[in-house]
Amino acid sequence: MEAGASAVIRTQWFDGRSPRGRSVTLQVLGDELLLRTHDGLVEHRYPLSGVRWPERRSHGQRQTGLPDGGLIQHASAAEWDAWFQASGLREGAVVGWMQSWRATFAAMAGTVVFLAAAWVWGVPWLSTTLARLVPQSLENQIGEQSLAQLDRLFLKPSQLPAAQQEALRQRFARVVETAHPEGDAPAWQLAFHQSEVLGANAFALPGGSIVMTDDLVALLDDQPDALVGVLAHELGHVQHRHGLDLMVRASLVSALVGVVLGDASGFLATVPATLATQSYSRDAEREADAHAAQMLHASGIHPAVMAIFFERMLMEANGPGNASGQPADARDDETGAGVSLPIAISSHPDHAERIRFFREWQAPGPR
Repeated sequence: MEAGASAVIRTQWFDGRSPRGRSVTLQVLGDELLLRTHDGLVEHRYPLSGVRWPERRSHGQRQTGLPDGGLIQHASAAEWDAWFQASGLREGAVVGWMQSWRATFAAMAGTVVFLAAAWVWGVPWLSTTLARLVPQSLENQIGEQSLAQLDRLFLKPSQLPAAQQEALRQRFARVVETAHPEGDAPAWQLAFHQSEVLGANAFALPGGSIVMTDDLVALLDDQPDALVGVLAHELGHVQHRHGLDLMVRASLVSALVGVVLGDASGFLATVPATLATQSYSRDAEREADAHAAQMLHASGIHPAVMAIFFERMLMEANGPGNASGQPADARDDETGAGVSLPIAISSHPDHAERIRFFREWQAPGPR
């Protein structure tokens, strides 16, 4: 017997040229695999490193690829595995992990932890970073396409008189010019629309398109400064590119959904609607609130006018059944818990906190 010889197994060999299998024996000799036909007329030696060994599974035949294109097929998995082990051959680490319940569970747990970390920290950080890199021209195009889709979904032409719309535009333009005397304000376009779905609402899209609904104008018809404050808040979102950040974040989330669940094209198609119906992050809302307060103050308007907006929106959301007679920020938290406000719908800072912020806002002192 040759030095380094090991166990012998009888199996079927296909040489890659003929469809008929031939009976052969296999034996590991040192770092080679020796193949011999039953009649001894054919003998091949293959380096072990060039053999494509099959992965161990519970059932099914074992198939081994040979360097010259030949194939070994062995019907008994148990017999093959016993010969493989007796020959001193060892499976790769990955195969061993696949056969271990502990390793499989650890891999699943690691995947869950990774996806959770990506969801909580990775997606927000990456979306903010990518949003800053998007060219202005592309952002404008995204905003236009989003507005076109929203028009098809749930926006209708405004019924406000053209003169009233233009008066609000001019009023806001004067505030922007006063608050940004150096002309560093982001480009913006104000459009008015009706919407049975959105009700009294306002939102900003990438590229500077700001939409305000007729219902919101009617709600604050006697408080034009509050309307300007809402627009200043939306301009804060434009200034910080929050809308683009939200869109990139939705795209990244769709990629994660695709990894976990498969095709996410349906999810991605809802991104424009998400911009109008979902919230920015708490930090983004606070940034936009601070921007609104600074713009109002610079224009000689006290930021406290925004408290009127929030109080009226809370009364609108709670309906006529609220007969407490208390101001919105004085009621028990349970009264307004879960109430969704426009310009920040689901994960916004607490409404009482925001009302308090605007009422107590003070201009920063000189540096």
